[in-house]
Amino acid sequence: MPQSKLKAEDRRDQILAYLKQSKEPIKGHSLAEKMKVTRQVIVGDISLLKASGEPIIATSQGYVYLSKSTNHFPFREVIVCQHRPDQTEEELNILVDHGVHVIDVIVEHPVYGDLTANLGISNRRDVTRLIERLQETESSYLSQLTGGVHTHTIGAHQKEALDDAKKELARKGILLES
Repeated sequence: MPQSKLKAEDRRDQILAYLKQSKEPIKGHSLAEKMKVTRQVIVGDISLLKASGEPIIATSQGYVYLSKSTNHFPFREVIVCQHRPDQTEEELNILVDHGVHVIDVIVEHPVYGDLTANLGISNRRDVTRLIERLQETESSYLSQLTGGVHTHTIGAHQKEALDDAKKELARKGILLES
């Protein structure tokens, strides 16, 4: 790969500009190609940008700059779910089919405490991409660390969307309720 002629600070400024302008997540390898550096350099640049206070998250679809519009849902809540790994696609599709955005997944690890993965899933295409990526990389689901128990932070523009999605998850035996 040709070496970038940009200074590191200028490169980070450009990365930040790309992320702020993009309406979709940007994969690390795409940024690396644009900047003519390795993906590992991008990982370091993103880490430095985050450390400087930039609201960037890494999702399964790529990096996202959290502007007020991308992170604003008037209705947000945390739900607790439990299911087998082969039910993950069904769980996520139920949520997105009701207009719910799946912000993250969290498991409580006995040694490390809460482990959070930012998901940023809002439609069936995102669900399919996540499942395919997990299969391609032969990665484990976080919920496998906890017998299938995990939480999701979810958001929606209408409270009814959250309520309806939770009712269907409960009907399917996926939602844990007190």
